[in-house]
Amino acid sequence: MAGRLNPSHCFLFPIVYLSVNSFSFEKCEAIHRLCSISHITGTLYSFNCHIPAACSYQERLSRLEGDKESLVLQVSVLTDQVEAQGEKIRDLESSLEEHQHKLNSTEEMLQQELLSRTALESQKLDLIDEVSYLKLKLVGMEERQNHNVERQHKAEVLCKWICLIYVFIYFKFVYTYLFSKQGLFQELRLLKNKVDELEDEKSQYERKLKATKVLSQNRSSATTERMEDTSMSDLSPVSSGVDSGQQSPVSQENMKNKKSIRKLWGKIRRTQSGGLQGDDLEPTEFRRGGFRATAGPRLARTPDSGRSVRDMSLPFSKWTTEQVCGWLEDYGLGQYVNLTRQWVISGQTLLSATPQEFEKEMAIKHPLHRKKLQLALRSFSNKAMEKSSELDHMWVTRWLDDIGLPQYKDQFHESRVDGRMLQYLTVNDLLFLKVTSQLHHLSIKCAIHVLHANKFNPSCLRRRPGDENKTSPSEVVQWSNHRVMEWLRSVDLAEYAPNLRGSGVHGGLIILEPRFNSETLAMLLNIPPQKTLLRRHLATNFNSLVGLQAQQEKREYANASGHTPLTTTAKVRPKKLGFTNFSHLRKRRPDDSADYICPVDGGISPILNGISHRPQGSFRGLSPIVDRDTDRLDQVVSKS
Repeated sequence: MAGRLNPSHCFLFPIVYLSVNSFSFEKCEAIHRLCSISHITGTLYSFNCHIPAACSYQERLSRLEGDKESLVLQVSVLTDQVEAQGEKIRDLESSLEEHQHKLNSTEEMLQQELLSRTALESQKLDLIDEVSYLKLKLVGMEERQNHNVERQHKAEVLCKWICLIYVFIYFKFVYTYLFSKQGLFQELRLLKNKVDELEDEKSQYERKLKATKVLSQNRSSATTERMEDTSMSDLSPVSSGVDSGQQSPVSQENMKNKKSIRKLWGKIRRTQSGGLQGDDLEPTEFRRGGFRATAGPRLARTPDSGRSVRDMSLPFSKWTTEQVCGWLEDYGLGQYVNLTRQWVISGQTLLSATPQEFEKEMAIKHPLHRKKLQLALRSFSNKAMEKSSELDHMWVTRWLDDIGLPQYKDQFHESRVDGRMLQYLTVNDLLFLKVTSQLHHLSIKCAIHVLHANKFNPSCLRRRPGDENKTSPSEVVQWSNHRVMEWLRSVDLAEYAPNLRGSGVHGGLIILEPRFNSETLAMLLNIPPQKTLLRRHLATNFNSLVGLQAQQEKREYANASGHTPLTTTAKVRPKKLGFTNFSHLRKRRPDDSADYICPVDGGISPILNGISHRPQGSFRGLSPIVDRDTDRLDQVVSKS
């Protein structure tokens, strides 16, 4: 019995089964019981060697041997189960490797799809930019086409007017010629009648002379000769008058008529319209249907025609009435010429006149027209030629397009705002021109400052795009509104670029106004606040555009105490005056209450390539604009 049951054999079972990777809880419990039985069997075996065997122990050993056999059977069964579980584990590992391989291939395909989608999105953005650019180009071509059609229509109307004027002149000339010819015939008849009367008188004198000779035959010959001499002396002037009356008047009138016709046609050719010169007619004479009643001279008038009439070397005070009227027409105030001709004697009349006299005598009710006239007369008195005087009101309308404010072109054109008026433009003037937006006030202020810095050079603003990678603040300050829109297209914001039309955003406002930052630009572009990535992209490009210096100063101004951010809805309101201020207004001259948008003598520093070199503490030479309280536009004095 002891030879069949060796304890070392029993301890091999747990060692074998513990080497298996995974087994269940029941299997572990069976192996534990088998080990305990083997231990007991070994103990009994050692006890049996030293102590005599007994019947009770023999029975126990037999039972234990039976249990051992059953446990061996269970171990074999469990071994088979472990082998089956191991095969399943190997199958699961192989399937896991296969699924891992599929997962890797799927991730590679997904990465390729993402790359292709990114390429398609970039192509889509390029196509959107190209479509927006083509739309803008189409709109520009349509505007040019409409402008050309309008100009062609005006030219056709002008040609029709000129043809009508020529026809009218021809009929007028024919009528005048026939009338003058008929008048000559009447004069010839009158002269012939006078000659007949003189002939009758001569025959009567001769008959009387013969009767006198017959009655005075007995008188002395001396008396007869004296009487004959007397009668002949009386008749000789009559005969000479008859001869001259028959020949001289007709020939002189014919010569005069021919000369007048040549003179008339010469003047028609010189004026190019059929109107006579102002020297041939009386200044105050007006005839319905006459040459000056037509529109010919006004339509054919050129800017140099008035200057040729007046001598520019003479001082304005010595100009005649016609020279002053011609200057008013060239200056854009031709509607006041008729009353000026009746009131003005010379240029000195205008130089010594007051604004009340302008309103009374010339009926100039428009305050900006009075201001325009006063500024021009002041330039004549100062004898200082300003560069701004070379920019007329038509240039100002084009300038409004460049700075992005075309909606005010009609008001500026109606008020005849020119370069000199821009130089002396006040907040009240802008309010009168219906410019109430605070942002638009700042836009015009910065644009005028750019004109000041460039000495009112009409071509100082840059409209065409250049190299976007080599821009500097000195170039950006001269950008027009259209150039800023081109910059937006270059930084992949083409779909928002059309929102800048009519906003007043130009390079001068971007660089020179400290309250204008990327948030203001995003608000003007209508970029929603929830698009944070797009706004961040705009802010990055905006900061690189304005430069580090301007970026730092804008940040310092934004962090200053009492700072109010710039909004698109802020309005400029006229300041309400109290009762104590009316006495001061009566004592003050019109120029004393001027609150210029961009002061003339504000210490504007010279600008090199569009941007000034400034001292510390000022904003690019903008001490007259920025260093003052920028919120003063909310507290403007009342309208003059």
